Amino acid sequence: MKTLFSTTLFIVINFYCSLAGSIYDNSFTNKTLRIDLVHSGNFKTHSYSIQSLKEESDWAGSRVNLIDNSGIGDYKYSLIDLKSSKELFSRSYCSLFYEWQSTQEAKETNKSFFETIIMPFPKNNAILIIYSRNKNTGNFDSIFSYRINASSYFISQERKCIYPVKDILNSGNPATSVDIVLLPEGYTESEMEKFAADCEKFSKELFAFAPFTQHKAQFNIKAVMAPSAESGADIPSQRIWKNTLLDCSFSTFDSERYIMTENVPKVRDIAANTSYDIIYILVNTDKYGGGAIYNYYSVSVMNNKFSKEIFLHELGHLFSGLGDEYYTSETSYNEYYNLKLEPWEANLTTLVDFESKWKSKMYKSTPIPTPRTPEYKTMLGAFEGGGYSSKGIYSPQQDCMMKSLSADGFCPVCIDAIEKMIQYYIN
Repeated sequence: MKTLFSTTLFIVINFYCSLAGSIYDNSFTNKTLRIDLVHSGNFKTHSYSIQSLKEESDWAGSRVNLIDNSGIGDYKYSLIDLKSSKELFSRSYCSLFYEWQSTQEAKETNKSFFETIIMPFPKNNAILIIYSRNKNTGNFDSIFSYRINASSYFISQERKCIYPVKDILNSGNPATSVDIVLLPEGYTESEMEKFAADCEKFSKELFAFAPFTQHKAQFNIKAVMAPSAESGADIPSQRIWKNTLLDCSFSTFDSERYIMTENVPKVRDIAANTSYDIIYILVNTDKYGGGAIYNYYSVSVMNNKFSKEIFLHELGHLFSGLGDEYYTSETSYNEYYNLKLEPWEANLTTLVDFESKWKSKMYKSTPIPTPRTPEYKTMLGAFEGGGYSSKGIYSPQQDCMMKSLSADGFCPVCIDAIEKMIQYYIN
């Protein structure tokens, strides 16, 4: 009976994989379509406009899991076949603009940010729809649409930034692997060997932590060997400005340790030297700092004594949309979470709908909320404090890689979220 069940399951899985594969082959080419956008507004309003469309290298994402049903992210985009009205592809993501909307500056002025989205290149004309998560309801609202002419000669094939690519880890087919591209920031021509060594360090330390350890054979890691004119990164608070490749800067939103870049088109131009799922920028500086945006890009310093902890923490944001679990550090965000709604992040809860989170993984005897006492130090619970707030938001464990530098690794809830995302890419 067991053998019969296993055989039947194998046949069913292969049938649906073949069906999904045929959907991809019928709808898409092997290339990637990149759409550059301008996202503008203030703390209340926002709008999109198209900057350009580009054809880039081979599509690295799954050719089976084309529709994103994760329910996470602040934004989502969907590709609809113009003729049949069928949804062909969707993906959720976050943006620097969304974070900026919660700052004081957004209440005082309007501002624009570059954003970029990618998808497999459609064979036929299609409609792009972008959705934004409503902060009052938690639902995705349609806010922008654009008709894509798949055969348009205005879709650029020009490559502006051509650099050599070095394999750090080559495990196999990009369509069934997680493909990380590492980009250098503030490494000069004479420091390219150091960048390569830092990439090897990144890979080694990544796979020392669960759940990445058991999935090393499903990851590809490549490094684009693109030098900067000067070493380091901008530090506005010290009046230090560097001529670097990707324009990364500390003090993003006036938070000293938050280092990001608004030059997203340049980031994508450099990343386009290879196929990729996620982009990670390594910065040649010993100053403490990092940053990440889910399904977008991440930044981490590489010469600091806490570099390992920083890049793993930021990878949690980038790869799985995990939320920050700390609540005592200063941030520039004002009322980032609506306490009347359940956060979409897997590792945060307001207890509004705790049943949908990790409640079933807890011991039934564990009190909710759970006190931060030695008795529950290593247990799953609902510990008040997280998401930049000491009240009203709860996290799964007293310590985790998403909370502090002293944690031994990710907590079970975060591990589960990362595992789900790995499966999304490799299946």
